Amino acid sequence: MFVEIRQEGKKKKFYLTHSFREESKVYKVRRYLGANLSSKKLEKLKKRAEVLIKEQIKSYKAIRDPFKYSLSTEELNQLKSLDINKTIQIKHLTDVDWLNFTERFTYDTNAIEGSTVTFSEVKKIVEKDSWPKYASKSEISETYGVADGIKYIRKTKTHISIELIKTLHKITFKNSKLFAGKLRPKGIEVGIKDRLGNIIHRGAPSHKVRDLLNDLVEWHKKNKKKYSPLVLAVVAHNQFETIHPFQDGNGRVGRLLLNNILLKNNLPPVNIQLKNRQKYYLALQAYQKLGNIRPMLELVLKEYKNLKKQLR
Repeated sequence: MFVEIRQEGKKKKFYLTHSFREESKVYKVRRYLGANLSSKKLEKLKKRAEVLIKEQIKSYKAIRDPFKYSLSTEELNQLKSLDINKTIQIKHLTDVDWLNFTERFTYDTNAIEGSTVTFSEVKKIVEKDSWPKYASKSEISETYGVADGIKYIRKTKTHISIELIKTLHKITFKNSKLFAGKLRPKGIEVGIKDRLGNIIHRGAPSHKVRDLLNDLVEWHKKNKKKYSPLVLAVVAHNQFETIHPFQDGNGRVGRLLLNNILLKNNLPPVNIQLKNRQKYYLALQAYQKLGNIRPMLELVLKEYKNLKKQLR
């Protein structure tokens, strides 16, 4: 690593720069330290930046390889202990059930991402096209967008593809984000922060996004007859979130994708409730850090039971 200095007018800007090789290509990571820094301040900021750059490169290498996932005999036996078939009782949903589910899913999936639109406001938007007085235009647009996403996955015949993923993003964010339907371009990196501002997950390197999505699509195609539909849906969702292919909106698209795979396998949809947000995040971290899908499977089964009660 070395300090790079750039003179811009009267300001002398300092960057910590590091180059590394991945396969046959060389990439450069650069972090801005500050302008017109004293030697003491520069040294202090440099040490912190070194740690951050090493973490960033580590995340690059952790997800650079093509996606591979194979359940062990022990894991398959553990899944049998969950008694999936007996837990999922919902066979058919009426039009009223679908409206109810759409409103609950739209509220919860947006609220998980910070939307302030209440459940009663979601119902008015979906049923009466009535806009809440104090909600932002982007939040209202995304309420319509998620509801439209549910309509789309009910009709499409595709289980999973890059075009499907891009279409779901475009439908959901067509009136709120300029990059709706567009994968992250090279050079745009993303991370998820907790409430304290600490990065708890970094998305895949931008130059790897399309290849990793292709790997995911191929994995699903190869394993769709090997694993149960619920396992397929959960793994696809978890890996999608790990890749984080869009600049924003990955959570909502990932949960729509989860439901699309369930529906295509004649299973009912599932809603991750706002009250279970922390469990949802912990389940994602269990997969991203350890490759453990059991926490997400258990959460989905729990939400199936909740949905059954809600739709009575």
